[in-house]
Amino acid sequence: MTHRTIPCGPDNPLRVLVVGAGSMGQQWLTTVTAAPETALAGIVDLDLDAARRSAAGLGLPDLPVGSDAVALAADTGAQAIINVTVPVAHHPVTTAALFAGLPVLGEKPIADTLAHALSLAAAAEVSGELFMVSQSRRWNPQLFALRGMLGELGAIGTLTTEFFKAPHMGGFREEMAYPLLIDMAIHAFDSARFLLGADPVSAYCQAYNPPWSWYDGDAAASAVFEMEGGTRYAYNGSWCSPGAETSWNGVWRASGEKGSAQWDGDNEPVLVTDVQPAERPRSPYSDIAGALRVFVESLRTGSTPMGEVHENAMSLAMVEAAVKSARTGQRVLVDDVLDQAYATALREEDRPNVRAALASWPSVRGALTSHQTPPATAAASA
Repeated sequence: MTHRTIPCGPDNPLRVLVVGAGSMGQQWLTTVTAAPETALAGIVDLDLDAARRSAAGLGLPDLPVGSDAVALAADTGAQAIINVTVPVAHHPVTTAALFAGLPVLGEKPIADTLAHALSLAAAAEVSGELFMVSQSRRWNPQLFALRGMLGELGAIGTLTTEFFKAPHMGGFREEMAYPLLIDMAIHAFDSARFLLGADPVSAYCQAYNPPWSWYDGDAAASAVFEMEGGTRYAYNGSWCSPGAETSWNGVWRASGEKGSAQWDGDNEPVLVTDVQPAERPRSPYSDIAGALRVFVESLRTGSTPMGEVHENAMSLAMVEAAVKSARTGQRVLVDDVLDQAYATALREEDRPNVRAALASWPSVRGALTSHQTPPATAAASA
């Protein structure tokens, strides 16, 4: 998708606001202040004392703070925002920013629902501003290397992820109905799409909560996705599994016609095949610092980055398809999930221009994919 460009970079840093002063907001504040291509213009949070404490912690006690991103951007001359609010606030905060002429780099997920994500995709079209989601694992150099290895294996029959961790984070995650699927699994689902260069067709999922779990909702799940081209992607995970924990990236295995590839999530992936691997480009970026650099580069050049809202929406569709399958016990078609979200987005959209943009889509999947830059192209430009 085309978007407005802004002259910015190390010689002309992009002035940004960080919206959200929670634990993840602190990571973004550290990243923004350390990056040569950005300048922190202010901090936004409904709790102004939390914003002031964050500013003081950075050694910037006089940094402007506020409770409204658009108002503080007008006061400070900020050129973009980083949205690190809780998921339920992603849609209103991002929508307001886009229509105020502020491009947005947002934490995953795009929004709390797929319907809101589709609304934001249409809002980006109407406003002409860039909305990129920071799926930070997309920029992991080891994940890039694993993607290159899959290219050596011919047709891929199965891709699997095992994820077993036991974090005690407290807060909203421990009160969610499906904390693993909704808050964490999207990282793996998005990585699977990147590795395979394919989108989901269907999902079958079972979710459950072990008796010792400290979560209110189901903190464990097993899901199988049929992907375009017939590959099966299998995810098996738990967020209440102490002992022998996996990497936060999970443990991966790809099985193809010419061999296999494995990645433990922390070290270099391993290719097990008789095929001589070709040299392939690696990501020069990593984690949220990489996402930030790509965001700035895309604003400067007009290129479409990985994580652009249209491209990223299919990862959230995988989450909603898995949750629906877990609730119903049935195999779920992703196109049905997309269509239901689209109907909700049309019904609930209160901006006439955004509703008109949504109504112009020939199909949801077609609208999302027509705006995408292929991952290989996006990776090569990084």
